[in-house]
Amino acid sequence: MKSDTFPEAKTMKSDTFPEAKTMKHVAFLDVKNLEVIYTQNKRTVRAVNHVSFQLDRGQTLGLVGETGAGKTTIAKACMGILPTPPARILNGEIWLDAENILEIPKEKMLRIRGKKIAMVFQDPMTALNPLQTIGEQILEVIELHNAVSRHEGLKRAGQMLELVGIPAARHVEYPHQFSGGMKQRVVIAMALACDPELLLADEPTTALDVTIQAQVLELIKGLREKLNTAMILITHDLGVVAEICDKVAVIYAGQIIESGSKEDIFDRPAHPYTIGLFQSLPRLTAAEKWLKPIEGMPPDPTDLPDGCSFHPRCPYASKECALAEPDCIEIGTGHFCRCTKWMEVRTCQMHP
Repeated sequence: MKSDTFPEAKTMKSDTFPEAKTMKHVAFLDVKNLEVIYTQNKRTVRAVNHVSFQLDRGQTLGLVGETGAGKTTIAKACMGILPTPPARILNGEIWLDAENILEIPKEKMLRIRGKKIAMVFQDPMTALNPLQTIGEQILEVIELHNAVSRHEGLKRAGQMLELVGIPAARHVEYPHQFSGGMKQRVVIAMALACDPELLLADEPTTALDVTIQAQVLELIKGLREKLNTAMILITHDLGVVAEICDKVAVIYAGQIIESGSKEDIFDRPAHPYTIGLFQSLPRLTAAEKWLKPIEGMPPDPTDLPDGCSFHPRCPYASKECALAEPDCIEIGTGHFCRCTKWMEVRTCQMHP
């Protein structure tokens, strides 16, 4: 196939996600070439491999990938809460509002964490202290970052509960008196108590029933619009991504393999892994009797394959795919793909 079939494609260096080079303004969050490993029992897990992306105020980025792909590690690195040891950042920069948080002293980072950047953790059941009332736990966050009296802090805690749809009077109750969905709302209220400019939401709808999921998603959307908060949504649920996100980054084996707008990823996917994710989902309009799962298993992060990490499972792979890591290719404005076979894949999708 001639290379001019897709003349807009541009090759970028493999160690830098190219979106940073196409934006002239300074992004609110700019992650550059992040590389994180975990070392334990003389084994090294390559959890995050040369990840870069940008996010502006008011935007939501969806990090999509299988369990163990490195999504939560990226979020914890941005929060500065990676457990060290066993985690170690080998390389990279994380710029938040033009300040590299990897170089910020711990004392200053304590003031930033919870105030400027906050995180909704995956399991609300374990994120709350069972021995403290809900109000006391929200109050602790407020008092840490604001010079307020206890009375003012509790009033603010009640306002945050009201904001997420829980009566303020329930601030005197304990976590076991709340349902799973309400606990998740409490965790969101705690994260938003000091009006953070960046919210990291790690699987915020996990273990919730469909009705509560819809309520939590509507809550997050409303808060983002009201506060103009930038958000990273970590999930493996493509339906949630379609509902919430502006931009999407697909992660495989600790590396972003495709990135772009929501429309790019959902309507014009180019990487075989991204396409495999969509083909493995049931569709009401499809006539197939069987789903098409991605063959094989994700690679062992302690022993990643040479070349493209997806090539052992890829139906389009050739010998060259096992020899060298593919570069990032800009296949459309703001749409990037890390695959040397993307033109062949795109053509096969258009003419199956």
